[in-house]
Amino acid sequence: MSDRLDDLERRIDELRAGVRKAMRARDGAAARVLRAELRSAERAWDALVCGPPAEDPAGRPAKEGPPRLVTVREQVHQGLRLLGAAAQPRLIVAVSEAFFGGTIRSGQLTSLRRDEERSFRATPFGRPYYLCAALTDRLSPARGLLTLSTWPLERRVVGPVSPRVDFLACAIAVAREQASKEREQGAERGSRLLLRMARNIPGATDGTLGPPDPERVARAAQAELRVHVDRDTRDRAELAERAAAQLGDASRLFGAATLSTIKKENVK
Repeated sequence: MSDRLDDLERRIDELRAGVRKAMRARDGAAARVLRAELRSAERAWDALVCGPPAEDPAGRPAKEGPPRLVTVREQVHQGLRLLGAAAQPRLIVAVSEAFFGGTIRSGQLTSLRRDEERSFRATPFGRPYYLCAALTDRLSPARGLLTLSTWPLERRVVGPVSPRVDFLACAIAVAREQASKEREQGAERGSRLLLRMARNIPGATDGTLGPPDPERVARAAQAELRVHVDRDTRDRAELAERAAAQLGDASRLFGAATLSTIKKENVK
């Protein structure tokens, strides 16, 4: 099964790259054919991972339930999309667990970015998105901060006050999601996460031991965000301009090699 999965994943990557190439060439006919093959390959991959659909007592295929995440990569992608800003693995894991029933652990994300970089270098732009590093003011990968390749460079670089700005943006996103989930079963997980974040935002809690008010947390985070956003926007624009001018495709996603990185590679 493992060999078959590997073959299918390689084929899926090849087909995605082919679709992108056809779209760039404005070859609609070729793109449609490749997309059909891609859907077929993805269904075959799902069948291997999840097994064939069960049958009801009458022998008819049971109705498929809602799609479920089957890889760590997909769960991380879902968490980052909700947060909308560079985030550390532990926050991504907490968001995935609180709002999507995720099962990932922080330790599983350790080698994920390296795997994504290897995949990109083997088949550039072969996937719809990549989990990549935030870029520091040296244009090197920021340690422990993940972003999405689909975000513009301005959201993937981090200046002096960017960690605080991103934390506040993440808190606002979590507060809004929690507000929409409060009446659902299991909402206490989101409430606990929001409380932990609110404790680091002035004025976000009322000092009681009860669950935080999502609207109050969002207002407090937005108030502090206004203090930092102008400077951060300028810093990020400058960094993004440098990255676009100085880095190739892979380095724009995964960071430029530093001197220490080169030394380590030479030792190996």
